[in-house]
Amino acid sequence: MALLAIVGRPNVGKSTLFNRLVGMRQAIVDDTAGVTRDRHYGRCEWCGREFSVVDTGGYTTNSDDVFESAIRSQVQIAIDEADAILFMVEAGTGITDYDSEIADVLRRSRKPVILCVNKVDSGEKMFDTYQFYSLGLGDVYAISSANGAGTGDLLDAIARILPEEKEVEDPYAGLPRITIIGKPNVGKSSLTNALLGQERNIVTPVAGTTRDAIETHYNQFGHEFMLVDTAGIRRKTKVHEDLEFYSVMRSIRAIEHSDVCIMMIDATTGMESQDMNIFNLILKNRKACVLVVNKWDLFVKDNNTLRDYEANLRQRIAPFDDVPIIFTSVVKMQRIQNVLDAAAEVYANYSRKIPTARLNEALLPIIEETPPPAWKGKYVKVKYVTQLPTKFPAFAFFCNLPQYIKDPYKRFLENKLRENFNLTGCPVQIYCRQK
Repeated sequence: MALLAIVGRPNVGKSTLFNRLVGMRQAIVDDTAGVTRDRHYGRCEWCGREFSVVDTGGYTTNSDDVFESAIRSQVQIAIDEADAILFMVEAGTGITDYDSEIADVLRRSRKPVILCVNKVDSGEKMFDTYQFYSLGLGDVYAISSANGAGTGDLLDAIARILPEEKEVEDPYAGLPRITIIGKPNVGKSSLTNALLGQERNIVTPVAGTTRDAIETHYNQFGHEFMLVDTAGIRRKTKVHEDLEFYSVMRSIRAIEHSDVCIMMIDATTGMESQDMNIFNLILKNRKACVLVVNKWDLFVKDNNTLRDYEANLRQRIAPFDDVPIIFTSVVKMQRIQNVLDAAAEVYANYSRKIPTARLNEALLPIIEETPPPAWKGKYVKVKYVTQLPTKFPAFAFFCNLPQYIKDPYKRFLENKLRENFNLTGCPVQIYCRQK
């Protein structure tokens, strides 16, 4: 998927435009300059064309901000990664020294650049945009990211400038993609080596040894798939090297392109906040999941330890607690085959297509017995249900008043789907549509 980077000096409205493009308030917006310090990634769709967008911190030099060099470094990384650059300036202030400096950086990058003048809220301010032609970056697009004026023409230009997706013949196309993810040093590369039966990836006690997402074709014991080992994903505050920014981004991309994620956690530390962030990333991308608790041999146990540990784990990941949990010791080769079997079963559930007749036969009597709650005296009648042609399990419930079916009832429908059909390890999406 093509990647567009939004760059510019502080407080020109980059995060406001980013939120508008991705359709949600993902990046923090404030009048204070320099609020955005990390890169934010999101997806945008325009006229059938889908692409990724990255929002960066404001590019500055010689300021008093202690984060200046880190922000500048992240902006440079975003420029290097991107297929095209959206350079944002502000109509009211005109061309500043920072704008000229960024323009020089962009010209040297030799990447396609779109020059966007923000905060053009009136016809009078349109005259302030013409001076930006002197930057020598081509056409100038006047917008107001706050109210959306001009963003349609801007998106048309972005769609034209982004490279077309190239069709590349993949000899392993159609095979399930199983990605091993987790924090650094939980045993991801060790699990990969154990599954392959060879020292495919370097393993050391040092966290962060794996830098790239490494793909391997696996075809043993009746299983065939692409196995992807990734770099550990740690909290942003713990990431200090430019190289590790690339590594974490590649791991996130690996999740986006996977079918099943084998998420590994350390038994001795349990499900920490960063583990929950990674788990939520899997859910956000609607991927199937197998949870592997590694280093179980180091955990002090009694008779009920495994049962209690698993119960606490399912409580942490609720409401999506219908996930296979495997307790392993990769070093001692314990229950490695169970991980493969669970991943294969979860992929079968993930790719299963349930006939409409079976869905209606199972669910309509349940819905008739427990209908959606009435809303302001209006009764909702669900006519029929069908599975949507998406890669992940998604179901459409057609009814007379879809706007009155609230989240609690959608969770009820999801639970009934799981009770009647094997969807273990798969996130389920429920849509209510007008009949």
